[in-house]
Amino acid sequence: MSRTHTPSQSVFITGASSGLGRGLALELGRKSYRLALTARRLDALEELAREIRNQSGNENVIVRKLDVTDSQAVWDVFHECAHALGGIDIVVVNAGIASRAAARTRTFHQAEQVFQVNVLGAVATIEAAMSYFTERGHGHIVGISSVAGLRGLPRSAPYSASKAALAVYLESLQAELGRSDIDVTILYPGFIDTAMNRDLPRRPFVISLERGSRILARKIERRVRSSTVPTIPWGILSRVFKLLPTRFLSGLR
Repeated sequence: MSRTHTPSQSVFITGASSGLGRGLALELGRKSYRLALTARRLDALEELAREIRNQSGNENVIVRKLDVTDSQAVWDVFHECAHALGGIDIVVVNAGIASRAAARTRTFHQAEQVFQVNVLGAVATIEAAMSYFTERGHGHIVGISSVAGLRGLPRSAPYSASKAALAVYLESLQAELGRSDIDVTILYPGFIDTAMNRDLPRRPFVISLERGSRILARKIERRVRSSTVPTIPWGILSRVFKLLPTRFLSGLR
């Protein structure tokens, strides 16, 4: 049976210094959640914490420097934050990078970096959370995938594959955990206005970061199992997306 979110709960977010992680932190901060914000850039996290405190008066914000590709650091920082906040209720697996390059020019190193962060870093975070939540008997893991993970897109092979891997990993957890008190949510954002996608030639149905963050927060609070963000039009388009001929996708370069 799922537990209901309350503003007194605590949230651990990876990749919180920019983009969706930052937007979600601001939204949850306004809702008075206790926050553990992590990322590689400590200065950006400290600035974000000040902004949350100034905007909402929420003093329950801690920040920690974390590179999710260091699995031991993920374990250590997670448990340090759990101790500092008196427990962690929700873990948002958000840290991610993109590398947009054509197959003929892309290097192995570029692909390797994406998989190190988006897959191995995500798995390290998920497994630290699973160990902790299993001991406590309850918790909520939220994975930020992408509509790009629903179908391999041109010039985005590592990113699309990494986001698909994260989603399938979490689907397996959902199947295994069944009706337990550990919930798993998989979210597939469409184009939400962040630095990661501003250089793309096309961003169909793009929405603001503020709106995207509000939708993310609502879906997390509802503990949905799986959803695109926003639901319309991406919930419908995601079904069509999988059926499109490959030659059509070639036109998205």
